[in-house]
Parts: sequence; C-alpha cells; structure tokens
Amino acid sequence: MEQAGGVAIAAGFVVAYAAVSARLSRTWVTAPMVFVAFGFLVGPDVLDVVPLSVDNDFVRALAELTLVLVLFTDAARIRLRVLRDNRTLPTRLLLIGMPLTMAAGALVAGGLFDLDLWAAFLLAAVLTPTDAALGQVVVSSPEIPVRVRQTLNVESGLNDGIAAPFITLFIAGASATEGFGSADFWVRFAAKQIGFGLLVGIGVGVVGGWIVEHASQKGWMDGIFRQLAVLSLAVGAFFLAEEFDGNGFIAAFVAGAAVGNLTRTACEGVFDFTEDEGQLLALLTFMVFGGAFVGAVFRDLTWRVALYAVLSLTVVRMIPAAISLAGTHLRRDTVAFLGWFGPRGLASIVFGLVVLESADVTARHEIFLVVTWTVLLSVFVHGLTATPLARWYGRRTEEMAEMPELPEMQEVAELRLRFVPHHLREPD
Repeated sequence: MEQAGGVAIAAGFVVAYAAVSARLSRTWVTAPMVFVAFGFLVGPDVLDVVPLSVDNDFVRALAELTLVLVLFTDAARIRLRVLRDNRTLPTRLLLIGMPLTMAAGALVAGGLFDLDLWAAFLLAAVLTPTDAALGQVVVSSPEIPVRVRQTLNVESGLNDGIAAPFITLFIAGASATEGFGSADFWVRFAAKQIGFGLLVGIGVGVVGGWIVEHASQKGWMDGIFRQLAVLSLAVGAFFLAEEFDGNGFIAAFVAGAAVGNLTRTACEGVFDFTEDEGQLLALLTFMVFGGAFVGAVFRDLTWRVALYAVLSLTVVRMIPAAISLAGTHLRRDTVAFLGWFGPRGLASIVFGLVVLESADVTARHEIFLVVTWTVLLSVFVHGLTATPLARWYGRRTEEMAEMPELPEMQEVAELRLRFVPHHLREPD
C-alpha cells in the first residue's frame, strides 16, 4: 500500500508540473531541478511519504531502464553520414577531451581523497559523461549557431556509451579480484564484459534492425509496433549481454548505433515516441535521485566533497575541453561556452548506482557520495545558467553573423536532439 501511494503521488506531481510546464519553460527553472527538489521533499529525509531508497529494486530498475533507452536512442540518432561535415569538434571533445577529463578528475580525486589509482579513475569516469538535457535551451536555441549546439548535442549523445567500458574496466581494477593483474584475467575480462557487449549489440542491432526494416518495407509491420519493436531491441540487447556476463549498457549503445546507421525506416516514428517516454522516465529518475540519492548523503557533505564537485564542473571539464579544441580557431568565448556546458546527469546517476552495488569496490560509498553531490550541484548550477548564458552567447552570435568565415558559422546539417521541445520538432 505504501508503495502504491508513492506511485500515485509521483503520478500526481507529473500532472501538476505538466499544467505549468509552458510557463516554467520561460524561466530559469528547469524540469530536472523541480523533480530533484520534489523527490527530496517527499523522500524519507523530509516528509517521508514516498518510499525511496538506493536499496530498492524498483529504483535500480527505473534508473537502468532509463539509461538503456537513452543510450540506444542517442546512438541511433547520431547518423554518421549527417555528422560527417561537423565531425571535427565532437571528435576532439570525445577522443581528446574525454580521456583528459578522466585523467584530470582522477588526479584531483587522488589529491583530495584517500583513494587508490583505480578508484580515483573510477570516480572520474563516472562523472565524465555529460547530459545536455540539463541545459536543454543551450542545444535547442535557434540563437546559437547550429555547429556549436550540435557539438554539445553529439558529445552528450555519445560520451555516456563510450564511458561504459572504461567504468567497467575501473570497477574491475578497484575491486582487486583474485588473479587481477594477470594477462589471463584481462583477456577473460575483455572477452566477457566488453567483447560480449559489443558482439551482442552488433548482432541485435543488425539482425533486429534488418527484420524491422524488411517487415516495414513489405507493409507487414504497423507503425506503433515498429516503435515497440525497436525499443524492444534496446531492452533485449541489454539483458542478452547481461546473460552472457557482458556489459548490457555497451550492448544497448552499440545496438542503437547499428540500427540507426544501417537501416532507413526502422527509426521512423520511434524518436517522437522515445522523446515522450524517455522524458517521463528521466524525470522520474531525477525525482528518485532527489529522494533516494541526495537523501542518503545529505548530512555527509564535507569541504573535500564540495571542492571536488566544484572542480569537476569547472577546471576538470573546461581545461581538457579547451586543450582538445586547440587549433580549431574557435573564439575564446565559444571555447568557454562549450567547456562550461558539460552538465552531469542521468548517466552519472546510473553509473554511480552501479558502483554502489559493486560490493568488491571498497571505496564505493565515498565514490557514491561525491557523484551524488556533483550531479546535484550540476542540476542546479547548469540549469540556472543555461538560459542567461544562451542569451549572452546568442548576442555574441549576432556579431559573428557578420563574419561568416568564422568556424562557428560553418553550415552543417542538424541532428535530432534528445528530449527535443515539441515546438521544435519536425512534423512527421
């Protein structure tokens, strides 16, 4: 009965927020901020009317399902042919900036906390993926050049999937399991966790995508069932990989990439469906985060944790981003803008939960504490700064419009956004 009441309260709040969502969208207040605050309010540390706990199976299932769908659809959205003309900036942020961010985060973690090398890198890797949905206006505002907002969009869409094998690797290192360090251990580990994840993802994506594509072209498959079939591929890839001791997140991400880039019609009509369903699941996850995660560590904040959170969102992100963009001839304000908008959100929440449930990771509680406070800070700081900084950069764009030779003003095709606002969606 208690759990049923909690679900009813959550459902009622979704309706209440929806009633004023248009008005709030014109303010600095974002949906993740509201749902995190509401989750904390109704959680066990304040009103205690919704049973939210990190030990609850429902919490883990909701968080994992949300990330699986986001990983799959993010990868499916990134069409490589469309991205070709704007590959330089996202590629630099992902292949140069991302490893440097992990290294910088590990260095800071090693200096502030009593963590071994593997645990320090694990903490840094969990906090490396970005979540553009926390500053939606930044990647959807028509005032910002397409190339700039698409760079943030693509980076956010791909870095959570790229981070998954690193996190798996660092969990193994931080666990110090028997035989760790031997060549045999790493061969078996790579074959199981990463290898099976990749193989299952490719297999499910290629075969499943072909079935959906073929059935759609023949007129055998109805539109709604095409949507359900494609989403089933995401869930199926995750659980099939887990069944073979592979990494389900890697499988879901790779399956999405395969479906999105190897089929023509399989994803038609799917994105609008996943925008709505994914948005609901993501907001419920943020509500759970506020009640279960923040509530669990609310009284454990220390100056070291606070300092790491601040550094993680600033120099640990911004300096590697600036280094990765060196030589692109972007203006300094553009580099600063791209560096600042690296909010931490959904992927870090789920990966933090995965670390907490890894019993062999001795530093799991400390990592969970730091991740929770960093994401919490990001939700509010990036949320509150998204609108004013988007407007500020938009005014700078007016100046750049008179200089079409600038790299920021390069014309590129625009990819689909995650959780795109309805008024910006293209008609079917």
